[in-house]
This record gives sequence, C-alpha cells and structure tokens, in this order.
Amino acid sequence: MKKQVLLIHGGNSFPTYEDYLFDLRNMSFDMDRINSSRNRWNRNLDELLGDEFEVIMPQMPCKQNAKYLEWKIYFEKIIPFLRDGVILIGHSLGGIFLAKYLSENIFPVKIVVVYLVSAPFDDSERNDIGYSLGDFSLPESLNELQNQVKKIFIFHSNDDLVVPIIDAHKYSEALPEAELLIFEDKGHFMHDNFAELVKAIRKLSN
Repeated sequence: MKKQVLLIHGGNSFPTYEDYLFDLRNMSFDMDRINSSRNRWNRNLDELLGDEFEVIMPQMPCKQNAKYLEWKIYFEKIIPFLRDGVILIGHSLGGIFLAKYLSENIFPVKIVVVYLVSAPFDDSERNDIGYSLGDFSLPESLNELQNQVKKIFIFHSNDDLVVPIIDAHKYSEALPEAELLIFEDKGHFMHDNFAELVKAIRKLSN
C-alpha cells in the first residue's frame, strides 16, 4: 500500500474584507510568475516522490483570503480518507494551519511526521510585519501538537522575504523536540524542486 502524503498549500489572510479588496486592487500582476508556478515542487510532489507515495494536495477554500474555520471544515472532510502512517506537510499558511489544528484537535489517525515549511508563527508579541494572519492564530501552547506527533521538522530559509526567519525560531522554542533546518538561499521555497524534503520523506519511509 502506498504511503500517504498530505500537503496543505499556502495562501493569504486578511483581518477584514476591505483589507482583502485593497490588496487585490493594488497587487502587481505578473504573467511569468503565474506560468512558472505550475512547475513548483508543491504542485509536482507526486512526481518528485515517485510511485511508492500517494500525494494528496487539496485546494483549500479561497486561498486568496483564507479563513481558518473554512479550512478546518474542509480539512475534516479529507481526514476520513487518511490512513495510519500519514505524512503531513504545511507550506507557508498551510504550516500554521496544521500547527493550529493539531494543537486544538485530536487527530484520529497516526501521523508519522509533520513538516512545517516557511510557516508563519502568530503570537501576542507580533508587531507589524507586513502581512496578516487573519484568524490563523495559534493557541498559547503547542503541547498537544508535540504530544500527537513525535517527529516534527521545521524548514526555513534565512533569505525568506515573506515569512521572517524569527518565526522558525519561535516554532523551535514552542516545539523543543522538533528539528530545525535552516537554509541560506531557498527564499519562501517557491522553486521547482525541493530535493531536501523529498530525501527526508524517502529516508523516513524506508
């Protein structure tokens, strides 16, 4: 039976609908960027991992103005199709979604590992950082996440211009048993290949 990998993609979130409309009106439109996004690792993870894996990549509701409750409802429709031994990956907003959900809910199947890739960390000390996390706010403690998942990896890059590296260190402090892997030139992990993640998944699954 194939090993299941569930990947939750990123997105944007705004505190109000007016903020979302303001961003929509003022955002730059880049056709080359849109076309290049089709080849990113998170769109082709099934090909990168190979036939031994079943990669599940749901399109979460309204990723341009994501709401945690909407994502939670949709996510829970996927859970019945998951088996013990599932691997969870959260990229960007998808990372904080997994951290929040697994800290507030008991997951009904055994999780082998969680990968948090360029995940933002929301807390009471957050100041103006140039983006909003809307209602994707973390609870005071991530203990339940740590209790449910013994293997957690935090992937972040020093040159990430979307989510600052300090957020990775905050996850590391909140999840002391997690392994922190810091890169120098991966940005927000929007490239075509993610060999380090692919290698880690394959190694863990052997």
